[in-house]
Amino acid sequence: MEKIVNLSVSVLLVLWGCVLGGSPSVQIGGLFPRGADQEYSAFRIGMVQFGTSEFRLTPHIDNLEVANSFAVTNCFCSQFSRGVYAIFGFYDKKSVNTITSFCGTLHVSFITPSFPLDGNQQFIIQMRPDIKGPLLSLIEYYKWDKFAYLYDSDRGLTTLQVVLDTAAERKWQVTAINVGNLKDERKDEAYRSLFQDLENKKERRVILDCEQDKVKDIMEQVITIGRHVKGYHYIIANLGFIDGDLSKIQYGGANVSGFQIVDFDDPLVSKFDQRWEALEEKEYPGADSKIRYTSALTYDAVQVMTEAFRYLHKQRIDFTRRANNGDCLANPAVPWAQGVEIERALKQVRVEGLTGNIQFDQHGKRVNYSVNIMELKSNGPVKIGYWNEVDKMAVTKSDVFANDTTGMENKTVIVTTILEAPYVMLKKNADLFVDNERYEGYCVDLAAEIAKHCGFKYQLKIVGDGKYGARDAETKIWNGMVGELVYGKADIAVAPLTITLVREEVIDFSKPFMSLGISIMIKKPQKSKPGVFSFLDPLAYEIWMCIVFAYIGVSVVLFLVSRFSPYEWHTEEYEDGQIQTNESTNEFGIFNSLWFSLGAFMRQGCDISPRSLSGRIVGGVWWFFTLIIISSYTANLAAFLTVERMVSPIESAEDLAKQTEIAYGTLDSGSTKEFFRRSKIALFDKMWTYMRSAEPSVFVKTTAEGVLRVRKSKGKYAYLLESTMNEYIEQRKPCDTMKVGGNLDSKGYGIATPKGSSLRNAVNLAVLKLNEQGLLDKLKNKWWYDKGECGSGGGDSKEKTSALSLSNVAGVFYILVGGLGLAMLVALIEFCYKSRAEAKRMKVAKNAQNINPTSSQNSQNFATYKEGYNVYGIESVKI
Repeated sequence: MEKIVNLSVSVLLVLWGCVLGGSPSVQIGGLFPRGADQEYSAFRIGMVQFGTSEFRLTPHIDNLEVANSFAVTNCFCSQFSRGVYAIFGFYDKKSVNTITSFCGTLHVSFITPSFPLDGNQQFIIQMRPDIKGPLLSLIEYYKWDKFAYLYDSDRGLTTLQVVLDTAAERKWQVTAINVGNLKDERKDEAYRSLFQDLENKKERRVILDCEQDKVKDIMEQVITIGRHVKGYHYIIANLGFIDGDLSKIQYGGANVSGFQIVDFDDPLVSKFDQRWEALEEKEYPGADSKIRYTSALTYDAVQVMTEAFRYLHKQRIDFTRRANNGDCLANPAVPWAQGVEIERALKQVRVEGLTGNIQFDQHGKRVNYSVNIMELKSNGPVKIGYWNEVDKMAVTKSDVFANDTTGMENKTVIVTTILEAPYVMLKKNADLFVDNERYEGYCVDLAAEIAKHCGFKYQLKIVGDGKYGARDAETKIWNGMVGELVYGKADIAVAPLTITLVREEVIDFSKPFMSLGISIMIKKPQKSKPGVFSFLDPLAYEIWMCIVFAYIGVSVVLFLVSRFSPYEWHTEEYEDGQIQTNESTNEFGIFNSLWFSLGAFMRQGCDISPRSLSGRIVGGVWWFFTLIIISSYTANLAAFLTVERMVSPIESAEDLAKQTEIAYGTLDSGSTKEFFRRSKIALFDKMWTYMRSAEPSVFVKTTAEGVLRVRKSKGKYAYLLESTMNEYIEQRKPCDTMKVGGNLDSKGYGIATPKGSSLRNAVNLAVLKLNEQGLLDKLKNKWWYDKGECGSGGGDSKEKTSALSLSNVAGVFYILVGGLGLAMLVALIEFCYKSRAEAKRMKVAKNAQNINPTSSQNSQNFATYKEGYNVYGIESVKI
């Protein structure tokens, strides 16, 4: 059907072109600002729609920046030189004087849908009706005597001047603020400051005298800030109330009123709207949306020009411009003689258009027009009355202020929450129950207790998008439970909703009912059994190395002090054959010093001990050192041998940040993500930079999805979430997750209400009372630990002390066997060495026996004894 309509419209345009091909041409100029695509499409449609066989309108279009007077002058003169009969176009505050000057000098009529001008301007036909009368009538109807007036200076100051004059007469308090000169790059900050000032001044009634683009910016900031919605009343002072998107503020509780010049219930408008919707967007930009009031005024302007030139044609008035395509900058200026006739014909037009009755006074201003009075209700924009010059304001519906804040008495309170174990869960047999009975959990019990203390009925409602609440960076719209409260879809939120600054700006929180912090969840690593040499684990590698060096150092020092101290030397008597000799000996050679230190370290003692004071000092400090080391070692040894420990790959946020093997992320649209995004701490900023740029995305839509990702990632994903939820999941089967490290911050969960809600104080007092009664702790124990599935330590995580197995002490046996083997090897070496030495000695003795058999035998025995004694470190020195 749509294709048939499109084809019909295209055929109609072709036929009109053929019919008008031989008709006289009426040159019409067009000055369109850049971006006015829909207005230009309406202009083209009007050219075809109102074409006639008597003559045809030929447009000459220029697109320009209407705020640039030089560009306006250039285009106007270009149009004039082409011989146009009239010019349709737009202006603003900066170019209006240029256009009115040219029109008055050259007698060229200028038809415009721009804002009405002050005074009596010749050759200016103003399609837009004046809004002063409807606005003053609406202010009087609402009985406002104190309000803020936000205006755009680019539209002129005529309406503001009338409002201020009326305010002076009737003693109104008006705060006028110019929003037309705000810089685009700083407008968000400026709007925030502006509304903060309004809040400080208790200004809850605001008039927006701006075009729709500016109104859109202001309303987006109102929604973004969130505090200026419920209880506020806005009047949009333009003629296109439904042109803007009001759905974002529709459920917020604010009253919004305005004016509508295009009545879509009118049969004429409805018929045009059907043709408009059938147009192709590619050929007619802007046709994909409802026609705006400026586009409707443009369409009506083409009709006005057509009717004027038809009248001139019927009256056979010569309005041609033969040989009169002069220079608009000529000095002196040469006005167009027929320009006055065209202006008179334009002012005499009286037709019905999309904007109602179109009629002008002698100054080219609209008269006898009607404007609909609109209000925004929960079901959308609604007409509550109309305004005209005769009846002034006439109200057809009296249910105004339907969005005002009302009390909660005799009303079922809507409690928004989120499905999140153990806070809110569906019962196993939930299908057998209805309403609140279908749910169970911590927050379900808490909501029941709050309702009992506050004395209201309530209905639990699960949030539609499954989110807690964050503000979209592009649309500035709040989602989740926060959005439900901001836009009036719920009265209270009982859920694990974190109290944050950005949320506190748009909703109110109670005192925290639970304290928590951001924590790290990882998959529980496999327990590692003690290694073969786990008996070395009680002391670090560095300590063992220090002990070895200390052992060697003490032995060397003991050897040196024994050498220098005379008390370590004693006399030994030896008989060398028939000669008796006395020699001084020292027991602490280097080997005996090492043996003494080793015996003391092993707590076994030694058959020798120092005699000198210096040697005993060395021995004493070494015994004290070994006492502490051995005691510390023994104290830790049991834990390292008997407990199967879990080796965690990370222990803190620092460990996460400095590695790239394990990915980590947070819940999307939550306070945890917001914490990292706003944090100025270098560590958390580094983590946010990683999370934001990670591919694939490390953010998850729900906590359940995050936990599932941790369990399936085989230790390659860590999930950052609130510590309370982390502790709960650690207690649930299959008991394969664990919390590592401390909390990254400290915060709390609170019960949220809309700004200005009558429930706020009652809920706050209820939370404090429940806390003092210990009921909050009781509820937490009930849903976290009493219903836990993994025991006090989480499943198999409980470390049990059991009997030692061979694997626990295998290393000790290895060292024993290795020591025995080493002893056998050394004994073999000693035997071989001694045997070789004995063979050499026997050979020497045999040779010497021939010379002196008796002396050789005695010397041999003494040498054998002395050599064997020196092996153990006792040396003799002749004195």
